[in-house]
Amino acid sequence: MSVPPDQPPTTRIPAAGRFDPPPADAVPPAAAVPPAAAVPPAAAVPPAPQPGSAPPAVAPPAWATTPAPNPALPTVPSAPPRAGLAAGPYWGGVVATAVVAALIGLAGVVIFESILDIKLTYQDPFDTDSATAAYMVGGAVAAVVAGGLLHLLVISTPRPRAFFGWIMGLTTLVAALLPLTWTDDTDRALSAGAVNLVMGIAIWSLLSGVLSRTARLVPAL
Repeated sequence: MSVPPDQPPTTRIPAAGRFDPPPADAVPPAAAVPPAAAVPPAAAVPPAPQPGSAPPAVAPPAWATTPAPNPALPTVPSAPPRAGLAAGPYWGGVVATAVVAALIGLAGVVIFESILDIKLTYQDPFDTDSATAAYMVGGAVAAVVAGGLLHLLVISTPRPRAFFGWIMGLTTLVAALLPLTWTDDTDRALSAGAVNLVMGIAIWSLLSGVLSRTARLVPAL
């Protein structure tokens, strides 16, 4: 049966149980496959260790290399060092000072009694029966006593130089004025006071120098 040319074509209905595939242009294209360069390579597998060889070194994890913080430990404050003396050199200096003081006494007796013909007044607690021996022994004993006092001040007071200076200054002043109470002869009293003054200044200055060379700091007990 023929269809006239001016009549539009009719849709063709497939028979029952028959399926006509869609045209080629109606099928969607397949998903694009990424190129080989975009695929990440597989992880490198380390080679198996050979028999008898040491196993390869393995880097420790980051947490193993970080030292753990130490807890704050309580600190015990240490006591500051205390003042002390080098006993041997110090007492050697004290003995030398005693010798100088004895020689000052000898020189004073020679100057005033032998040269100026002024009899010195003195006290003789050691029963020497001689002005020369009394001044020499008195000077030596005064130097040793002053040395022991300075040593005691160093180990027991915070400012031994200041205390020693005041003690020696006042003691020397008293020793210089004390002969005025022993006699009414002013010349004899002033001459004896001059010897005592020079002796006291010498002991003071020499022991201060000895302390400067022998003082040191020692650990506190």
